[in-house]
Amino acid sequence: MASSSSLSCIKRYHVFSSFHGPDVRKGFLSHLHNLFASKGITTFNDQKIERGQTIGPELVQAIRESRVSIVVLSKNYASSSWCLDELVQILKCKEDDGQIVMTIFYEVDPSDVKKQRGDFGSVFEKTCEGKTKEVKLRWIEALAHVATIAGEHSLNWPNEAEMIQKIATDVSNKLNLTPSKDFDGMVGLEAHLTNLNSLLCLESDEVKMIGIWGPAGIGKSTIARALYNQLSSIFQLKCFMGNLKGSLKSIVGVDNYDSKKSLQQLLLSKILNQGDMKTNHLGSIRDRLHDQTVLIILDDVDHRDQLEVLAKELSWFGSGSRIIITTEDKKILKEHGINDIYHVDFPSKEEALEILCLSAFKQSSVPDGFEELANKVAKLCGNLPLGLCVVGSSLRGESKDEWEIQLSRIDGSLDGKVEDILKVGYDRLTKKNQSLFLHIACFFNYKKVDYVTTMLADSNLDVRNGLKTLADKSLVHKSTYGHIVMHHYLLQQLGTQIVHEQSDEPGKRQFLTEAEEICDVLTTETGTGSVIGISFDTSNIGEVSVGKGAFEGMRNLRFLRIFRRWFSGEGTLQIPEDMEYLPRLRLLDWYNYPRKSLPLRFQPERLVKLRMPRSNLEKLWGGIQSLPNLKIIDLMYSRELKEIPNLSKSTNLEDLRLDYCSSLVELPSSIKNLQKLKILNVDYCSMLQVIPSNINLASLERLDMIGCSRLRTFPDISSNIEVLNLRDTDIEDVPPSVAGCKKIPAEFTQKATGRSITIPLAPGTLSASSRFKVCLLIFPNKEGGYEGISCSIRSKGGVKVQSCKLPYHDLSFRSKHLFIVHGDLFPQPNNYYEVDVTMSEITFEFNHKYIGDKIIECGVQIMTEEAEQQEIGQL
Repeated sequence: MASSSSLSCIKRYHVFSSFHGPDVRKGFLSHLHNLFASKGITTFNDQKIERGQTIGPELVQAIRESRVSIVVLSKNYASSSWCLDELVQILKCKEDDGQIVMTIFYEVDPSDVKKQRGDFGSVFEKTCEGKTKEVKLRWIEALAHVATIAGEHSLNWPNEAEMIQKIATDVSNKLNLTPSKDFDGMVGLEAHLTNLNSLLCLESDEVKMIGIWGPAGIGKSTIARALYNQLSSIFQLKCFMGNLKGSLKSIVGVDNYDSKKSLQQLLLSKILNQGDMKTNHLGSIRDRLHDQTVLIILDDVDHRDQLEVLAKELSWFGSGSRIIITTEDKKILKEHGINDIYHVDFPSKEEALEILCLSAFKQSSVPDGFEELANKVAKLCGNLPLGLCVVGSSLRGESKDEWEIQLSRIDGSLDGKVEDILKVGYDRLTKKNQSLFLHIACFFNYKKVDYVTTMLADSNLDVRNGLKTLADKSLVHKSTYGHIVMHHYLLQQLGTQIVHEQSDEPGKRQFLTEAEEICDVLTTETGTGSVIGISFDTSNIGEVSVGKGAFEGMRNLRFLRIFRRWFSGEGTLQIPEDMEYLPRLRLLDWYNYPRKSLPLRFQPERLVKLRMPRSNLEKLWGGIQSLPNLKIIDLMYSRELKEIPNLSKSTNLEDLRLDYCSSLVELPSSIKNLQKLKILNVDYCSMLQVIPSNINLASLERLDMIGCSRLRTFPDISSNIEVLNLRDTDIEDVPPSVAGCKKIPAEFTQKATGRSITIPLAPGTLSASSRFKVCLLIFPNKEGGYEGISCSIRSKGGVKVQSCKLPYHDLSFRSKHLFIVHGDLFPQPNNYYEVDVTMSEITFEFNHKYIGDKIIECGVQIMTEEAEQQEIGQL
């Protein structure tokens, strides 16, 4: 893993060359550097540095600030102590920072370099005269190491021109490698990234803003994300602000100042990794970042005001900063004074055909017999990458006759409208899968598979098989952490457009997502049984009051979400106490609910999730409600909440979150009936005095009680707690039943006493993306704490693989405790690292900084792909 010092320095140069000047500078190396320059590859120029007996700090810095070091080993390379010291420093950067090192053996045999023999060895021995044994040994080890790095051998090439061309291509390819596999198979990406890196001029200290401009669906956001992944490792502070379109929509009568401030707060929260950042003026970005080197990508900008708010002046950011903006509107960039604009053009005919073939046939070329059809489809799709992918996926596995039918459907419907292309994939879905697509587009994008499955359990949709179908047709995909994600923002737009076309009257559509239309439907009471979901952003509505019949006509409403997207303004929906309730509602998610209790006619028999953060609730309801389907109650930050109702008929409740409900005094005895409850969070319920005891909630796995300062004793609430947080309470003892596990689970077949373990590895065990799972048995010190555990991973012989810090839960319960966590075996992303997946054994060593903490036993699993899939679940 790169050290913190390496992360903080900008990689100003693509290449650093280590060479003996008289051997190669005026001939071979000058031609190589000229070819580098023609390809936009920047090299460090050392001609202004005065050479002495040892290399100076300027040269050391240049090596550290280069992404690739090329060592040109010539006959007299070892005659220079300067070159040998450079080599030592280069290999140190390779070891510590993962720097790429390439070798060129110029008219010298690699074995002579490795063993310091022949003419090369004689020259080396002469250089070592008068040097200490330590210096000589350091040089010998460096030469032996560099000679084992595969490279080009000049004696194997018929002419230098061909070798130079090959070296330049290899360097360019290494520089253009993306840091993850997320963008594998994207045709033309390498060329885009090369052109953008040339515009960025990373070797320059000046602040630069560049634009990425092109039509919707061309791939701007994907290119920007790939560029972000490539560059993020060389910027300590970075931020990708996605989907900014509409983030500063003007609403008559609403002060836009709060929206602008909220947008700034969001950027600062992301880039400084501080949640709920608050600012009091629009100069906050300048104040916080003017002396910081940052990488910021502003994606899908559609109004100049967004740039005025987020990146008004170059002076807002420290030297070396790079600000990248993607937009469909070139005028926005020009008006903001951005002249470095990269136009993402349509792919060539050949590239478009390759994109289509990869989607339709899972190969880069057209199968025999499909040449004419494939070319017609590519032409009708206007060579638009998104259209090519979607149409290709919809035709995957189909006969030539089906291709002919589809050609007639999309012919003449392009004229630049992305929706017309995307709708082909949608139209070919079954009615049930079309409905599922609309549910995701309008309500469940970025939600986890299990959550969506639960929410739609009472529908006639086969959710899991339907999701697989949508994924196969490139309409959705699953993120690393199991969330469902539309393949592109335009697909979400397609879904909302399809719903919009269901009726000219909003109250007769399936889903309502536009604030103005929702206000109209509720105030005029024109909603009908067609409406099944409302997603209402109240950020800019001001205060809207509705009558008791606002929801009466929407007898099939199942999902109600009221929120503030940009956390600005004082938008509030006021409802009467006696309003009609919705008997089919499964989701009630209402931010800043205005009343002291739910309506009197509240009938939540089908409710699955009740989420009302920052509400004005004092209580939910009176008496006992039948809640057989309720799984989640989240009332966090409801500071006026004084009581929790009787939950004896909520026996399927799994998650109860009451953190920061600072007026809550006690939990009801009825929680003893919650035998499926897994999570109970009462963090910072500062008035809480009573939690029922001796009730043994069998399923309770996590209990958070941080800051419950009035609690004196720990409630004997469960014997199966896995995570317990008691920081900032006066609780001193916990029952033996939750005092922690005493041994490493049997699934960890590799275990050892103490804080280190060495594991033998069979051939083929590892890959560059391998992960590990650690289990530690820890005895915490008497004070407890919240810290990280350092993990050092080394291969046989002590060669460093990586080091990392593992997150560590609160240990204030003063007993032996099992700590289980996952991690990446190799630094990620590892495009700039040489990963050795052939090692025969690997050693893990764990340390914790608190004096008195003792790691009693450790166990490690190397995770297989099958095990990882079981951990995160499948679509």
